[in-house]
Amino acid sequence: MKTFDLSLYLVLDPDLCTDYGMVETARAAVEGGATIVQLRDKQGDTARLVETGGALKKALAGTGALLIINDDIEAACDIGADGLHIGQDDGDPASARDRIGPDMILGVSVETVEAARRLNPAIVDYAGVGPVFATATKPDHKHPVGLDGLAHLVAASPVPSVAIGGLKGSHVVPVLKTGADGLAVVSAICGMPDPRAAAHALATLIEEARR
Repeated sequence: MKTFDLSLYLVLDPDLCTDYGMVETARAAVEGGATIVQLRDKQGDTARLVETGGALKKALAGTGALLIINDDIEAACDIGADGLHIGQDDGDPASARDRIGPDMILGVSVETVEAARRLNPAIVDYAGVGPVFATATKPDHKHPVGLDGLAHLVAASPVPSVAIGGLKGSHVVPVLKTGADGLAVVSAICGMPDPRAAAHALATLIEEARR
C-alpha cells in the first residue's frame, strides 16, 4: 500500500524560483516541512525535466519528501520519480497508470464534482482539487471554486485530496476544515525571501490546526 503525506505540497515554478533555483528552493522547503515536491515546468521539454528532476531526486534523497513530476510520463519514468500528476486535459488516468506501473503515485487535478466522482481509487491515488482562489502562477486555470466549492470537491472525491489555488497561511484552517488532506502551494514558498522559513511557518500552522 502506498503511503504519502499531502500536508504541505510544494509545486515548483521555474519563474518564481529564479533567486535560488528549483533544487535549492525544494531543499530549503523540505527542511522547513514540505512533504511533497512537484516539478511543474510547462515550458520545459522532457530532457530539461529529466535533468532538473534528477537533481531534485538527489537533493531530496533521505529526507522522506516525495518527488512528483507534472504531466510528463516519460520524464517521471526516466527520473524514477515517486509519482506523476496529470490534469484533466493531460490524458486518461488509466493510460497513465499503464505506463507508469502499479507502484508510482498518480495524482489527478479535478475542478468539478463530476470529475471528482469519476476518479477510480484502483487507478488514482490522490486528487488535486481547486483552484480554490485565483492565482497568477497558472493563468489558464479554471474558475475558482472558493471554500464552499472546495468542500464539495473534497466530499465527492473517493481518494485523498490536496487543495490548490492561491493558498497562503491564512487559508490553512478553513481549507483543512473542508476535509482536505493538505495544501498545495506555489508562491507561498517559491519566490519567498526565505523558502525554508516560509515552509516552516506553513507546516507549523498545519500541525496546529490538526491538534
